Order: sequence, then structure tokens, then C-alpha cells
Amino acid sequence: LLLWHGDVPQSTTLLSTAQATSVCPEAVSEEPAALGTDKPTASWCWLPRSTAQLLSHGFCFANSVMEVCIFFLCAMIFLPGIAASVHPVQAFLHHTVYLSCYFPNSQKFDVKDLIIFWQKESNKVLHEVYHGQEKRDNLSPEYINRTKVDMGKWTLQLLNAGVEDEGLYQCIIQKIVEQSKEVVHQSECSLRIIANYSQPEIAELHSGELKPNGYLNLSCSSSGGYPEPKEMTWLISHENITHSSTAHMDISQDAVTKLYNVTSKLNIPVPTKSRTNISCLLHLREQLGSLVSVPLGIEIQEKEMEQAKINLFGPLIAVVVLITSALLLGFVILKKNSNILSTNQSVSLAV
Repeated sequence: LLLWHGDVPQSTTLLSTAQATSVCPEAVSEEPAALGTDKPTASWCWLPRSTAQLLSHGFCFANSVMEVCIFFLCAMIFLPGIAASVHPVQAFLHHTVYLSCYFPNSQKFDVKDLIIFWQKESNKVLHEVYHGQEKRDNLSPEYINRTKVDMGKWTLQLLNAGVEDEGLYQCIIQKIVEQSKEVVHQSECSLRIIANYSQPEIAELHSGELKPNGYLNLSCSSSGGYPEPKEMTWLISHENITHSSTAHMDISQDAVTKLYNVTSKLNIPVPTKSRTNISCLLHLREQLGSLVSVPLGIEIQEKEMEQAKINLFGPLIAVVVLITSALLLGFVILKKNSNILSTNQSVSLAV
């Protein structure tokens, strides 16, 4: 794929031989004269096919040729100030964030000839370097005394990062050309803050001893994390079998720190078959994995099981005995009354 600067379509932006040579001298050549046309000699810089397709807005067209010149070097000429992509950056809460300009400086600019500044979302200036000197006149208040610059690496350090620092950052590099500013490089970083959640902790909500015919009420909580987690899962294990259950998760956010606290509840019949281990699992976002609680072991003793049976069947037996006794007593009374009635009838007949 070629970038031409000779006789090309009017819609094509031209690249001079001098420009191409400054970027990739080994890739610049003259078009062979024996093409059978009257066109003037043209020079070109090789680009990968995918790059030329991306740069097809007015100055590239496709041809099947070797790939020599790295895209970002040529893009320094054709697309000054245009960021190729947004670079994702993650940092832990209260740690230092490194915001790089991703500036190759292929043209070997002296920092004293440049204006470099970092800004957030186009309206908050973090740091400015003006012709090699740090300038603090235009800084946003929230970034004063929170930044350090390493011009050897074209990187800005943002100290003590907080949740409120999340967002899109731009590094813009300009130079003065004929008393006007020209953007020679621009890059963007998207910052995400991470705060570690505490290990999930299970608490028993029921009061008193567990009864085999009762219910188990549990809660699982984790606090002080960011961003908001995906979900919380309960794991119930007994006899080498594990069942999972995803329950509703209550989420609250601290108004000051912006950190999240989460809680989930579980209500199940008390396990009676064998020892049961119950854990809760907090699933995090941003490919941060999961956090698991210390297992809670539930085991009902045999004595408690027997006592539970007594407690369950004792009253039932008592009711049965009481009903049986009442029936027997009624039968006896009825029999006695029947005998008395028979005797009275016999006496009456004799008279």
C-alpha cells in the first residue's frame, strides 16, 4: 500500500519526499520511469494494508506491496494531534497513577521547543511544561501539588489517586511554528480506580441453638471496595457435593469515599443429613477475580437429633394417649349407664 506525493487524484493528500525520508528513509523510493505514462516521477512510503485502509480518508489507496514503514511514524506527519487509541490505565486507590504521553519523538524535538500539558476531559489542567519549564498558572485546584513529571519518559505521575480521579486524560504536545501553535502529538488514557474489598464475612442472624426442624439465617458482608461488584454467590457443601445459589445483593455507597459496601442474606432449613460447610463468594469486576469467606460449618449432634425427635413426637404421643384415655373413659361410663338402665327395667317388670 502506497502513500503518493506525485501526480495523484485530487482527493489525495500529498506526502513530500523530504517528509517521508525524515520518517522512514529506507522506505522511500522513486517510481520506475518505465511505467509507460507521462506522469512525473512519484515517491512513496510503504504502509501496511490495514493501515492504509484506516487512513483512506483522502490520502491512501490500496495496492499489493511489501510492508515496511511502521504506522505511527508516518501518522506523526499525516495525523498530527490525533490519538490512535485510548490507552486503558488501572491504579489502586491512594496509589500513584502513571499517565504516559506515548510519544516516540521520532523527530527528536527538544523539550525546550515544545509545550506539553496533561488535561482531564478537556477542561481540567493537571500539569504544564512550557519550553522546558513547569508552569502552574493554569492548573485546576484539585491537582495542585499532586503531580510530578518525568520528561525523560514523557510521563506524568498523579499522586494519591482517588475514585473522583477516574476519567479520560489527554496528553497534548505543541510546538511554535511561525508564531502559532501546532499540535505534534496527542494521546488519551482512560483511568479506572481499584479499591480492594474486605474478605467476605458470614454472620449468623438466628438466636439460640440450631434446631433440626428450624431455619438457618445467615448474612455475608464485604466493605470498602471499588468498583461495584458483579454478584455474590452462596456455596453449600456436604458429602463432597456443592450447590451454589446466587442471592439478592444489597449495595450501598459511601457519600464521601465513594466506596461500596455489599451484603447478601441466606435463609435455608437447618441441614440434618451430615456436616455442611457454607461459604459466600464475591465476584468482582474488571477481571479482578473473586473473594471467598471462611467456611461456616454446621453439624447437628446425634443427641440433638434424638432430642428433636422427642420434642417432635412427645407432644403427639401425649395427645394420642389423652384421646385414647378419653375414649376409654367414655366407653366405661356409657357401659355403666347401660347396666343401670337394664337393672331398673328388670325391677319394674317384677313389680
